[in-house]
Amino acid sequence: MQHERSGSSSHLPSLDGLRAISIVLVLIGHLEGTHKFGHLPGIFVFGNLAHFGVTVFFVISGFLITSLLIREYEHTGGISLKLFYLRRALRIFPAAFAYIGVVSLLSALGAIAVTRTDLLFAATYTVNYLTHPAWYIGHLWSLSVEEQFYLLWPFTFAVFGPRRAVWVAGAFVFLGAGFRALDWFFLRHTAYYATPMFPMVADSLAAGCLLATCRKYLESQSWYLTLFRPHWSLLMLAAILVTNRYMNHTVFLVAGTALINVLLAVLIHRSVFCWRDRMGQLLNWTPVAFIGVLSYSLYLWQQPFLNRGSSAWPASFPQNLVFAFATALASYLFLEKPLMQLRNRLRTRSASDTVESAPAKVLGSTTT
Repeated sequence: MQHERSGSSSHLPSLDGLRAISIVLVLIGHLEGTHKFGHLPGIFVFGNLAHFGVTVFFVISGFLITSLLIREYEHTGGISLKLFYLRRALRIFPAAFAYIGVVSLLSALGAIAVTRTDLLFAATYTVNYLTHPAWYIGHLWSLSVEEQFYLLWPFTFAVFGPRRAVWVAGAFVFLGAGFRALDWFFLRHTAYYATPMFPMVADSLAAGCLLATCRKYLESQSWYLTLFRPHWSLLMLAAILVTNRYMNHTVFLVAGTALINVLLAVLIHRSVFCWRDRMGQLLNWTPVAFIGVLSYSLYLWQQPFLNRGSSAWPASFPQNLVFAFATALASYLFLEKPLMQLRNRLRTRSASDTVESAPAKVLGSTTT
């Protein structure tokens, strides 16, 4: 088994390729049933692919963000919350608010049906608490969950430090099933049942956080590394797909998500650890990795075009897929990419500011 520890690098291999898989799952899930594309035979045997793709995104996000926090903590002795939030804002807000702005304009012109309530929840990153959102902003529920995660987890990590934060992440991995059980018992006959409120879905992010905090320990355990062998990886993948197939059943909805989260974390770890094997080479192949780089833009802009409720020409296959990629590429090249250099400068500044501000633990609250 070929592998290389990549903890010292600022770039974790295979993650862009995994993002590519995630966004492809979302695209397939949304493309299915659109005008002139029709239905893919047997597609539902794998369950809700779009939602599953988002779950993969969540685990990746928890793993990546926590890995960055750990690296900063180890190198500088603390976390600069101010610069963390500024970097996240530069990464997330420009593209998201550009999309919300276009949706608002189209709604004002009467081209699409979106209410003021929809736009308010979208602009405040609370769509995951909105019942029956309009299609054009419905997908922003996952970005709302991510933003709530960005607000809560770095602060928790800075306050408790990596050793104690691991217990918080571990607790949320198991609490997610409990929150979904409470959802079934108390909200089942209300409009809020199965709404992706933060406590109901945060365990997917927590699984990635837990992986990052336990990564070094796990890589020293021979029994754990055995799980990276191809036959075990295929068995875990099969278990994930079978579980996802039956997620509409209560037991699987409550407990199945926890199983999927843990198995996904192991497979993501394998992809990073064994990045030189055949699967790793595919995930790190430039065209595949670029789709992963484009995944955030694609997720934002695919929604108006991959709309199975519309028969309009822009929402019809194959031009709907072309428009989704074209708008995503434009967003990436002209809005997101120009800001990356600034984000990188802020990351460099974070290291120097944190050293100068030591020994403060929650450095974002003590620096100006």
